[in-house]
Amino acid sequence: MRAADRRDAVAAGVATATELGLPVDETTVLQDSNRITLRLLPCDVLAQVAPEGHLAAPFELDLAQRLAATGSPVAAPDPRVPPRPYPRAGFVVTLWTYYPSVRRPEDAPAEYADALHRLHAGLRRVEVAAPHFTDRVDQAQRLVASPARTPAMSDADRVFLGEALRDLRRSVTGRAGADQLLHGEPHPGNVLATPDGMRFVDLETCCRGPVEFDLAHAPDEVADHYPDADRTLLRDCRSLALALATAWRWDRDDHLPNGSALGIEWLGQLRATLDRHRPDPRP
Repeated sequence: MRAADRRDAVAAGVATATELGLPVDETTVLQDSNRITLRLLPCDVLAQVAPEGHLAAPFELDLAQRLAATGSPVAAPDPRVPPRPYPRAGFVVTLWTYYPSVRRPEDAPAEYADALHRLHAGLRRVEVAAPHFTDRVDQAQRLVASPARTPAMSDADRVFLGEALRDLRRSVTGRAGADQLLHGEPHPGNVLATPDGMRFVDLETCCRGPVEFDLAHAPDEVADHYPDADRTLLRDCRSLALALATAWRWDRDDHLPNGSALGIEWLGQLRATLDRHRPDPRP
């Protein structure tokens, strides 16, 4: 967020918690992207504050509660307040249990894989409407095809990335077996290695697809411990995940720090990856 929006978002988070009887004397910004994630003390609650047009909050809260009821390793809403979105001054605030992270999740790939496997088992037990992962590919293809939305991208890069997204989509959908509900982006930034085990956060990216699409977002070593992963499908899913992330970085409205530099870097990585492993498109 821009500095002024960030200040207002923090104020909205603090005011919401205070109004609900949760004392706040100190705030720490833990993450700043399309929404702000705050730790509020001394009540020790995690507040997520998004612009009011951000529509995923009700879905994320509902899914988190459903998964928590199955014993799945997810972060739960804070039990001291009703689990719902709280509109405030042009923002929407959700309040979550704060879990301390004691180490990096990527340092324990076997535990990471076990937690992801248990999350997938829990996701198979809940029924919610969610987009297919190919919807995300469609969005990226439209973005790359629009010079107005990606003005810094050269014509040659635009053609390359558009073709890569098309071919990788065909390869993954042609090889994938049964789809199921997925986290969508279970990368280390969305995993907390807590004293009680790993927990997944940010369920707004939930989608349907093969489990290899989720595994593609985790460190490579995690797949070594995940049972029955299709290695060829996983390879193409990793390339597709890289192509998607690269496309978002070229969006003129992307606010990720160093996003432009990452877009250039990841485009080079994608070229090198596809030169080594060309996908095998299937009709």
